[in-house]
Amino acid sequence: MDLTIADIAAALGARAEGDTAIRVRGAAEPAAAGPDEIALAMSPAYAEGLARGRARAAVLWEGADRRALGLEAAVFVARPRLAMAGLTRAFDPGPGIAPGLHPTAVIDPSAAIGPGAAIGPFAVIGPGAEIGPGARIGAHASIGAGSRIGSGALIHAGVRIAQGVRIGDRFIAHPGAVIGADGFAFVTEETSGVEEIRQTLGTRGKVRAQPWQRIHSLGWVEIGDDVEVGANSTIDRGTIRATRIGRGTKLDNLVQIGHNVEIGEDCLLCGQVGIAGSVRIGNRVVLGGQCGVSDNIFVGDDVIAGGATKIFTSVPAGRVILGSPAVKMETHVEIQKALRRLPRLAAAVAALQKAVSKGGGSD
Repeated sequence: MDLTIADIAAALGARAEGDTAIRVRGAAEPAAAGPDEIALAMSPAYAEGLARGRARAAVLWEGADRRALGLEAAVFVARPRLAMAGLTRAFDPGPGIAPGLHPTAVIDPSAAIGPGAAIGPFAVIGPGAEIGPGARIGAHASIGAGSRIGSGALIHAGVRIAQGVRIGDRFIAHPGAVIGADGFAFVTEETSGVEEIRQTLGTRGKVRAQPWQRIHSLGWVEIGDDVEVGANSTIDRGTIRATRIGRGTKLDNLVQIGHNVEIGEDCLLCGQVGIAGSVRIGNRVVLGGQCGVSDNIFVGDDVIAGGATKIFTSVPAGRVILGSPAVKMETHVEIQKALRRLPRLAAAVAALQKAVSKGGGSD
């Protein structure tokens, strides 16, 4: 995809200077950029690389002198990472799903396919499913009976959407995502060891051999507009009510959302996050990679949890947490400082014990 410098500036809402008719086919780091690529030098730290590359144009920081840098054209941005969002969107051609319905796709006659939708090879669309206008369904994806997918959705290859799932507009699901599988819920005839331990916090009574009986999932999944689900992530359906994901929330790869979970708007859940059943998460919550959230608790609005944090109890709105178990981030930092001092403290205590012992023997 070729774009002019003027096209790029318009996509970024930014100011351009020089020969804005120059066409480029992509973006590159400054030292590696060729004459048909726009160099990304959005801070002075990257300026040196421009001299080693062959770029005619670059995205620069506000206040940069493009002539002094030997450039024929430049686009100036104030917030580099935000500029990256617009730039990569402008150059991304998408997965290349051909328009229309591929002849190998299996589409139930009762399914409703919106105008402009594209269905790829070997995709399966179940009875009563609704695919919104302009949606794109990749190869080998499957949409279950009665599920609804909004307009402008992008379902990548191999995505599995089960029956009765309700998804808003501009949804993106990456390869291998599974939405609407049954929740993980089992019960024994009598109190199980797990239930007993949760009540006693460690004390076991008589151990009984009991088989697990499955609790079926009769609920569904509801997903708002502008949600993105990463590769191989899973969202389980509710037991009786819905599992819900709010508008604008983004899930990274390998994220597990348990049954009955409710996640608010504009949340970020990073790789390998696991949310146990019936958790409620507020708006704008950020959970770093490998965070775990115990079942049946609440995480308030605007909470930020650092990577590998384990959340066992409810967290009030606005708190920044870290560690296992989760504590305030500043508390966790103090705990780590204290842990590093433990060897010296232990040596000091041992020396004091020795001194006291010697003193006691001389009396």
